[in-house]
Amino acid sequence: MTKDLRSDEALWDAVRHDNEIAFNELFERYWVRLYNTCNRYLKNRENSEEAVHDIFLNLWNRRKDLEIISFEHYLLNSIRYLAYNHLRAKKLSVISFEDVLLNDKPDTSKADDKLTKQELEDEVFVYLHQLPKRCQQIFKLSRFDNLSNDEIADQLGISKRSVENQITLALKHLRVCLKHIAALNLFMLLLYK
Repeated sequence: MTKDLRSDEALWDAVRHDNEIAFNELFERYWVRLYNTCNRYLKNRENSEEAVHDIFLNLWNRRKDLEIISFEHYLLNSIRYLAYNHLRAKKLSVISFEDVLLNDKPDTSKADDKLTKQELEDEVFVYLHQLPKRCQQIFKLSRFDNLSNDEIADQLGISKRSVENQITLALKHLRVCLKHIAALNLFMLLLYK
């Protein structure tokens, strides 16, 4: 079996044109290196594997929109960022758990200053703008204008199933992008419960 010696750039270009074989080649090329990098930080096999899979899932989902100049650097920076966010979320959850156990009311002024409702909305909008225009439009009509799926389908002249698919795509994208926010929300729920 001969190894495909095409450059990362050529493979990424093929992936952008929906070539799953090229995507699998990039996955095989970088999976071990990304896993090892992540595991150095997290020291947890399952979390490291999940982080690498999240990176590649995000790549595939955003393949049409991403402009990657150096594929290797993009992947390594992405995995470090994910590992950092995971460690930061873990640190927050440990702090909140200790606060609940000790029955202390922590100083929340710093948390309130850092994570206001407006900042969260701004972050959501940044991630929403990474989605295709039609997907953004459908998501905004659903979540911000409170239209039903039937109303959106009628307004845009598309099927209800298409509306559901686009909303699902947007929610999956936001879930991946906002994982670190979930830990902070849990912290706040435990704090004010």
